[in-house]
Amino acid sequence: MLIELSIEDFAIIDQTTIQFDEGITVLTGETGAGKSIIIDAIQLLAGGRGSVEFVRYGAKRAEIEGLFVLDDISHPIYTVAKQYGVPITEDQVVLKRVITKNGKSICRVNGKLVTLGILREFGKTLIDIHSQHETQSLMDPEHHVDLLDLYDQQQIEKSKEEYHLLFEKLTTLKKRYKEFNENEKEMVHRMDLLQFQLTELEKAQLEPGEDEALEKERIQLANFDRVFHGIQDAYQALYGEGKGIEWLNIAQQALQDNRQYDAFIEEKAEELTNHYFIIEELTFALRNYSESLAYHPDKLNDIEARLDEISRLKRKYGATVNDMLEYMADIEEELEQIQHKDTHLIKLEQEMKELEQDVFLEAKQLHDLRKKAAKALTKEVHEELRGLYLDKACFKIQFKPDQVEQSEEKINLHKNGFDHVRFLISTNPGEPLKQIDKVASGGELSRIMLVLKKIFAKHQGVTSVIFDEVDTGVSGRVAQAIAEKIYQISMQSQVLCITHLPQVAAMADTHKLIEKRETNERHATRVSELSPEQQTEELSRMITGTKVTDTAREHAKELLQSAATFKQKQKHK
Repeated sequence: MLIELSIEDFAIIDQTTIQFDEGITVLTGETGAGKSIIIDAIQLLAGGRGSVEFVRYGAKRAEIEGLFVLDDISHPIYTVAKQYGVPITEDQVVLKRVITKNGKSICRVNGKLVTLGILREFGKTLIDIHSQHETQSLMDPEHHVDLLDLYDQQQIEKSKEEYHLLFEKLTTLKKRYKEFNENEKEMVHRMDLLQFQLTELEKAQLEPGEDEALEKERIQLANFDRVFHGIQDAYQALYGEGKGIEWLNIAQQALQDNRQYDAFIEEKAEELTNHYFIIEELTFALRNYSESLAYHPDKLNDIEARLDEISRLKRKYGATVNDMLEYMADIEEELEQIQHKDTHLIKLEQEMKELEQDVFLEAKQLHDLRKKAAKALTKEVHEELRGLYLDKACFKIQFKPDQVEQSEEKINLHKNGFDHVRFLISTNPGEPLKQIDKVASGGELSRIMLVLKKIFAKHQGVTSVIFDEVDTGVSGRVAQAIAEKIYQISMQSQVLCITHLPQVAAMADTHKLIEKRETNERHATRVSELSPEQQTEELSRMITGTKVTDTAREHAKELLQSAATFKQKQKHK
C-alpha cells in the first residue's frame, strides 16, 4: 500500500508530505482547495501524462515521490521488477517523477532511472485510479473480456496461455503460406539471392569451429619466439646438473633414507616422491613439445588470409562460423521449399488445417470457461446491485458469437479466442439491454462501477485503489450504500477517496482535510489529519454546506456511530 506521498512545487502545492494508513483514507475540503491536484500527482507518479503546467509558477521543477510497502511476495510487481532489472529490498518500492519547467520528465523506481513507459508498468500494478472519466474507461467494451477473464483467473489464465501458444504458431504458419503463395516475381528474386549466398558459402568450405581454431593458431604463430623461449627457459630451469629436478631428487631421497624413524617424515617422503615423478614427467613433456615446435611464416600468412575471408563472410552471414553454417542450412531448406513450391504449399495447407482444428478446440474450451464465469459473475453483480438500490436493473454478459458450432469454419479467431464480450444493462424495467456506457446516468454508472470494483478488487492485486468523486450525482440512502461498498473494497485493498458526501466521509479510518491558504501573497494547499472532534466538525460542514449548527453536529455524530457499527459487523463476518 501507499505509505507516504511527497509533493513539491506541483500546481498550487509548494511542499507537502502525506502519510497514509490501511483502510479508507478520505480527503475532503472546499471546491478548489486542491483535492484533485493530489490525485493528479498520484496519477503522474503511476505514469500518467505530464505537462509543464503542473510545475508551480516560479519553480524549476515539480517533484512527486511515493513509498509503497508490499505484503504479498506473489505481487505482480516482482515480475515487472525482474523484467526491468529493478531491485526490490525490504518489500518496498519507491516511485519518483520529476517534471522540469522545460517539459522534461525524469522517472525513477527504487533509485534506478527508467522510461515513462516502464514507470507506467510499475504504477499500474500498485495504483488503480477511478474518477467519473476513468469509469468511462473501465466500461470500454474492448476491456470487458479481460475483466471477465480476471473473474475466474485461475482457470481461464491457464487455458489462455495454451491457446496463445497455438494461435501464435498458426499466425506464423499463415504468414509463411501467404509469403509463398503471393508475388511470384519477388519469390524468383528471393531464390536468386539465396542461390548466390549458398554458392558463396559452399565455395568457402567452412568447417565447424574453424574460426576459433584458426585464431588460436594465429596467436601461437604470431608469438612463436615467446612460446619457444618460454618452454626452453622452463625446461632449462628444471633439467640438468644443479637444476630444479636434481634438487627435488636430493630432497625426496633425504626423506626416503630416514622414513623409518619418524611417522611425519614417512608421510611427507611419500608426498614429495610423488611430486618428484610428476615434475619429472612435466620436464620431459616440455622437452618433447619444444622439439616439435617449428616456425612456418607462410602458414601464418595463410591463416591471416583465411581469417580475413571468414571475417568478410561474417559481416554478411553470421557472427561465427557455426552461425554461418546454420544460416547455410536454412538457405538450403528455403531453396528446397521455393523450388518445390506447390508441394510445400500443399504441406503448409495440411499443417494449417490440422493446427486450426487444435486452435479452435482450445478457443472452444476458453469460451466454455468464460460462459461458466459469466453466469457466476452475473449472479454476483445482481446481488451487489440490489444492495445499491438498483434491484430492478438487469445485467447481462453478451457473447458474440453466442452459439458455437463444433467446427472452426466461419469462426474468426483472434488473440482472445473467438469471443467478443460485452457488458449490457437495463436500469429500468421494460427497457432493452444496452452497453453500460450508453444507458447509465452518472449516478447509476458510479454504482455499477463500484459493484464491479468490489467484485474484482480481490482479483486485481493493486495495493491502492483511489476514488476521485465517483459518488457524484447520488444522495440519501444510495449515498449510504455507496459508502458501505467503498468500505468493503477497503477490506481487500487500501482505499484513498475524495468525496463530498458525509456518508462516505464518515466511513473513513483516516480523515484528511485539504485547505488552500495564503502565504506571502501566494495560495498554497495544505493537508492536515483530523482528530475525532475535528472530523465531526468537518462532517457537519459537509452536511449544511454553510453555517455549522448543533443539529448538523448531532447528525454527524450519528453518521460516525452508524459507520462504526457497520464496520464492526463487516469485520466479524
